[in-house]
Amino acid sequence: MTAYFRVFTVFLLLAASSGAASAHSYPLPEPGIDVIGSVQTVTAHANDTLLDIARRYGLGFEDIKRANPELDIWIPGSGSPVLLPTQYILPEGPREGIVINLPEMRLFYFPPPAKDQPAEVITYPLSIGRREWSTPFGDSVITTKVKDPVWFPPESVRKEHAADGRLLASRVEPGPDNPLGKYALGLNLPGYYIHGTNRPYGIGLRVTHGCLRLYPEDIETLFNTVPVGTRVRLVNQPYKAGWRDGTLYLEVHDPLEETTAENEKNHSGAVSAIVTATRDRTSPIVWERVQAIITRASGMPVPISADHLEAEAIASSMRRTDASSLPNE
Repeated sequence: MTAYFRVFTVFLLLAASSGAASAHSYPLPEPGIDVIGSVQTVTAHANDTLLDIARRYGLGFEDIKRANPELDIWIPGSGSPVLLPTQYILPEGPREGIVINLPEMRLFYFPPPAKDQPAEVITYPLSIGRREWSTPFGDSVITTKVKDPVWFPPESVRKEHAADGRLLASRVEPGPDNPLGKYALGLNLPGYYIHGTNRPYGIGLRVTHGCLRLYPEDIETLFNTVPVGTRVRLVNQPYKAGWRDGTLYLEVHDPLEETTAENEKNHSGAVSAIVTATRDRTSPIVWERVQAIITRASGMPVPISADHLEAEAIASSMRRTDASSLPNE
């Protein structure tokens, strides 16, 4: 185990629960509209960590950290404004079942709409497998639902614990020491689950042995909602492009290390996402901004349409003009 994980584990064990997370549920937009939610700003209280705030608003570790690089993750400071990256471009592909975008470390659930009710999309942050225990991509399906699961750690995991001086039983009963938490959704990928956790401050990090962890309150809601047989797609989309209100947006996440080939280094993934999004409708693109967005990789949708940026510049210029016409006090 690396020094980072030792230190982080200490913080996980010391951290107190921050209360229920706010699941993000949005009306499912019409085809051709891809951006949901909006960015928010809240004020940190004296006892808040950024992870408390993240959990409160349905965000993960990397989400809140990247959006607020100037703030200390553990002591942001009373009164500090905290940016909440609660806006998302929906993953490319069918809007049905569960879609998990691994580089984004986020789950999107498209439940079948109730009769006479509008369709919606629900999204949760999650943790995925470490590089040496990568979560697989591909299509899957939920095959089982287990409350208070027993964990049977594979021999490879037990050996890893033993090498670090920690003994791990071959059977872990339900309870506070069970890393599966109180609920588990089994996939038709042997050994892989969507489950809860006894270490909620790890949500939004690559810390698992391949499974997908959710906050305890989120997995409880999902467990009680999603039926066996639900389709699950695990996708690799570090670059997402989509439309809202006639404006094209780009959202960038760091590609997973084990999938970062030469084409990712050349950012062809971002170009491909933009080309796909503009296949049936066009907009002049500000490529200088695209490059800046890729470099920043904030995980937040940013407009890249030239017409949007021109309108933004005109509005800014008008505000400056209006301000300069005010009488001096």
